[in-house]
Amino acid sequence: MSADAPVHVVVLDRGRELTGVVREGESWAAAARRTCASMHTEPEPFDLSGEVKRFVVDHDIRVAIRAMTRADLDDLVAWRTNEALMRWWTPGELTDRDSIVAKYADRIDGLSPTRMWVVEVNGRSVGFVQDYRIGDYPDYAVLGPDPDSIGVDYAIGSDQWRGQGLGQRMLWAWMRRARTRFPDAVTYFAAPDHRNAASLRVLAKAGFTQGLWFDEPQPDGSTTTMVGCSLDVARVIG
Repeated sequence: MSADAPVHVVVLDRGRELTGVVREGESWAAAARRTCASMHTEPEPFDLSGEVKRFVVDHDIRVAIRAMTRADLDDLVAWRTNEALMRWWTPGELTDRDSIVAKYADRIDGLSPTRMWVVEVNGRSVGFVQDYRIGDYPDYAVLGPDPDSIGVDYAIGSDQWRGQGLGQRMLWAWMRRARTRFPDAVTYFAAPDHRNAASLRVLAKAGFTQGLWFDEPQPDGSTTTMVGCSLDVARVIG
């Protein structure tokens, strides 16, 4: 597709494929809303990685986020000690309840630049998202993009929801809230391990594009190669 060719969107809604074109100056999300004209729920990303931007309207499964509280710490401990998460989420850093609570309690209480969010599916807690302004962490800012970008990390803590297409939808729920919380941010940024193909695929489906690879020091003294992935807020969300 040439730079001047129109971007096409497809919205899947109850077995129908509704097609449209992104107008000049319009975001992908706005084009999807206009294409489906749903009065019931917002279209969410199904796969935004291809030339055609594919969204879905799900009338049965609702994905939302809310601020994490101390009442969520038991769930957080279970998620952070889940074997699938421990492989990629700063391996070996936190392995017991006391260390996990000590790290995340300040974030929950608003004493850290990082904020914590719980992902809910039909009202049930299934994972979490954390966000922060890149510039608030100087050691990380020198490795990443614009210091005013908003960094995001996410995890599906419930085993039953992995591989179900939830990742891009939970990121979308976070992005819709972040758009209001950080109205001046032009870029969202995530940096998974370069070996974490599943996370890289989720980010691509949510509208992120891969950029710079960089080495990030780990707590145990090792170094992990990360892939910087950025989302253009205006283009994707509007």
